[in-house]
Amino acid sequence: RKDGRVSKASDTINLPAPTLNVGQLIQSFAKRGLGVKDMVTLSGGHTLGFSHCSSFEARLHNFSSLHHIDPRLNTEFALDLSKKCPKPNNNPNAGQFLDSTASVFDNDYYKQLLAGKGVFSSDQSLVGDYRTRWIVEAFARDQSLFFKEFAASMLKLGNIRGSDNGEVRLKCRIVN
Repeated sequence: RKDGRVSKASDTINLPAPTLNVGQLIQSFAKRGLGVKDMVTLSGGHTLGFSHCSSFEARLHNFSSLHHIDPRLNTEFALDLSKKCPKPNNNPNAGQFLDSTASVFDNDYYKQLLAGKGVFSSDQSLVGDYRTRWIVEAFARDQSLFFKEFAASMLKLGNIRGSDNGEVRLKCRIVN
């Protein structure tokens, strides 16, 4: 990686929040030299993962003055999430896998978004915006295309340089 020589938990503040809308996501990725397609593609990394309730519970309880639950959520999925993340939630480990094949790297994440089953608001927003929906649909249809684009976007992401220019280590545990 070329964004630095160390990894710190405090650096996660630089990751886009799970509540951002498409415009905010585009702006966040653009600051790092990544385009709209890169943003949608790299979001596909959520095909592997789990989130604690705190990252998405605002979608489930008192969402707005008009809707108790985020109306973009599939009704059955929203009820399932509400059971896993009740209010109040006394289980700090409660949460949800980010797609239905959470231990497999595949295009299921995009299929889930089209079905209204995006866990994060930021993920579900990709379906509701003309700048991103066509990419979600393409990846949902064509897993090979997603794999190809993911590899290309990961290379771009890996070449982003931080303030100290980072390095590619010959041995991961030893600074060159």
